[in-house]
Amino acid sequence: MFERILIVVAHPDDEILGCGGLIARNRKKSEFRIVFIAEGSSCRYMKNERDEISKAISERTNQAIKSLNLMGILDVHFTNLECGKLDQVPILEMNREIEKHILEFQPDTVISHSSKDTNSDHRRVAEATLMATRPGAMNYVANVFACEILSSSEWAFSEAFLPNYFLPLSKEHLDLKISSLLIYESEVKTFPFPRSPRGLTTLAQYRGMQSAHEYAEAFQAIRLIEK
Repeated sequence: MFERILIVVAHPDDEILGCGGLIARNRKKSEFRIVFIAEGSSCRYMKNERDEISKAISERTNQAIKSLNLMGILDVHFTNLECGKLDQVPILEMNREIEKHILEFQPDTVISHSSKDTNSDHRRVAEATLMATRPGAMNYVANVFACEILSSSEWAFSEAFLPNYFLPLSKEHLDLKISSLLIYESEVKTFPFPRSPRGLTTLAQYRGMQSAHEYAEAFQAIRLIEK
């Protein structure tokens, strides 16, 4: 179980925020593929700022590759749909992209976003992933999880992220997660902004406290089949 893990997220940095501890802990014993659905940068610019948009997307792509390489992950894929507009993309288009990776990679575990996140791109990717992993599909996957993304999951105040699966982390795992996030220079700010070293540490300690460990990463098990 958890031998081949497909992580499908909206934007580069979501994979570290939501699954960085899991990747750090399992990087030497599990096979990983990371799929980014949107580019994550263009929504911060005006449409006529094409040069700036192109530069920002290129920088974030390079940061993702460098961040995951630090974890030892080389199987990384960029779909590069427009950031902030996934609610305007036909769900079938994203569904087929995810299905393609499932068929190619043959994962036993798929991790994506929570359907309760405040970020609309996250919710859209979560919906497409659930469609792609539905029971009875030819690309059926045994285990499906939702991860939490700081600066999105915890801001859905009326529908908080409710984990039911906790992965204990060592200090080394957490440090590697933080180091990988810091490569995304434009995405990290000082505490109390959640995407910060202290923010990641605080969440890991809180999830650890909930599960009787010093540090932990939390997930919502949507489907979990023991073999």
